[in-house]
Amino acid sequence: MKITFVGTSSGKTSLNRFHSSLLLSSENYNLLVDAGDGISRALLVNGINFNSINGIAFTHLHPDHFCGLPALIVQMKIMSRKEPLDIYIHQSLENVVENFLLQTYLLPEKMKFEIHYRTFKEDERVNISRDFSLITRKNSHLVELEKYKLSHPSISLYSASLLFESAGKKIIYTSDISSVEDLFLFTDISSDIFISEATHLQTSILIETLSKIEARKIYLTHFSDEDIQILNEILATIPDKIRNKIIMARDGLSFEF
Repeated sequence: MKITFVGTSSGKTSLNRFHSSLLLSSENYNLLVDAGDGISRALLVNGINFNSINGIAFTHLHPDHFCGLPALIVQMKIMSRKEPLDIYIHQSLENVVENFLLQTYLLPEKMKFEIHYRTFKEDERVNISRDFSLITRKNSHLVELEKYKLSHPSISLYSASLLFESAGKKIIYTSDISSVEDLFLFTDISSDIFISEATHLQTSILIETLSKIEARKIYLTHFSDEDIQILNEILATIPDKIRNKIIMARDGLSFEF
């Protein structure tokens, strides 16, 4: 399994970094996790061929995680893509995504490749390819919007944290979260790699809590340019054993394990 941090910035747009996105590459499948504003350029900068991406998994529909999708599909179309594109999305969001693409004039009749929606349910294992799967669990990132459901009953407030498994290796990705409890959604599973967003929790509490996570390596992503100094200062105060385990990801960081 290979992990590439396509972008590591938060929802705040940066001149030097891209919104957070991951590329997970197994033996025979490339899965992009989230495709926010600017994803097409982010992939170009990282030297990733648009048409090498077999599927895209979405954690939730905030613009910095989702709104680059139609532009990316247009680029795939321009590059004469023929292979189908899989979109992994919670079942409550399938119609939202499909209609969004239609409203950007990406009509199936004019496409040279098919888009396959592969929906998932809470805590359901979804087989991506041979020996590559994902499981999602709902986190609390969008809970504060629940009070608006009466006024906007059609919206779905599903925000996923993800567990990926490939060839016996396990990767947990928190995506955006809103509580310490969200860091422990997969406490029943020991991971090799734990990837946590670093914007929505108080930094000192985040680092203290992550020091208790059982994982070989912990990577931080989804932080603003202003957060970098704060994160570095706090990481400098923790014991070496823990500091060596927690890594601030950078755009383009790539490794196999």
